[in-house]
Amino acid sequence: MQETLVAGFRGSPEPTVFIVNVIHAHEGKQEEAFRLIQDVVHYVAERKEGFLWSNLSKSTDGKTVVNIEAIAGEGNVEEFFSDSVFLEKFRALDTVSTSEFHTYRVDDLVLPRRAARAASA
Repeated sequence: MQETLVAGFRGSPEPTVFIVNVIHAHEGKQEEAFRLIQDVVHYVAERKEGFLWSNLSKSTDGKTVVNIEAIAGEGNVEEFFSDSVFLEKFRALDTVSTSEFHTYRVDDLVLPRRAARAASA
């Protein structure tokens, strides 16, 4: 029987590492930039154990795409970039955008007061 994994939130910070990739699409290239990073993320999701989840978003002004990706640890970044297929897919973004890529560790989780009350009830 296959295990079903469900993404969710906890009421306290978990030791999670996030990749935040802000992709600044060239004029009129937001959709293509989105498709390219989507291809990269799906490639990683299907092949890399360190991948936990990703949220891909397009700005409403048509200028940027953001990938917020949870990974198991900072070492996963090196693992992903050492994969030649990943690297080729990721570099394809350079044809339609510029981007900045940062790694973050969770230090605080802020929930609305109503959510905190519901969790303690």
